[in-house]
Amino acid sequence: MRHTPTTRRLVWRQDGSALVELALIAPVLMLLLCGVIDFGRAYYLAQGIAGAAHAGAEYGAQNPMDTAGMKSAAQIAAPNVTGLTIATPSYGCECANGTSYSASCSSTPTCSGSNPVYLVTVTASVSYVPWFPWPGLPHPIAMSTTAKMRSAD
Repeated sequence: MRHTPTTRRLVWRQDGSALVELALIAPVLMLLLCGVIDFGRAYYLAQGIAGAAHAGAEYGAQNPMDTAGMKSAAQIAAPNVTGLTIATPSYGCECANGTSYSASCSSTPTCSGSNPVYLVTVTASVSYVPWFPWPGLPHPIAMSTTAKMRSAD
């Protein structure tokens, strides 16, 4: 079969091929973009609750018996994290070498060769709701972190 210039132009014409390729790849790109945004939001929350727990524990290292102050310091450290929950902070006594622990400092642990120190624990948590229900992931996702610090008081 012999092609004339008109039929050759019609056979090799590719004017709409870029539009078809874009229509095929656009949903994949949008899904990828949504996944990156959801992951970024989750990472932001994880960093926020870690900072809040650390701030509460840092305050508690200076004031080990002020659990309300620890909770308040943790809340103040994460003002942009909505739904942040701070469990009741705790303090206990342990040997400086980590061998013995007492949940309340009413009875200090017996330490050989080291003095007892306070150990404060602050737990921060938040419930993260992704924008899209991703298969295989719980909806919502419970995120929690615990920070512990020692105090010599």
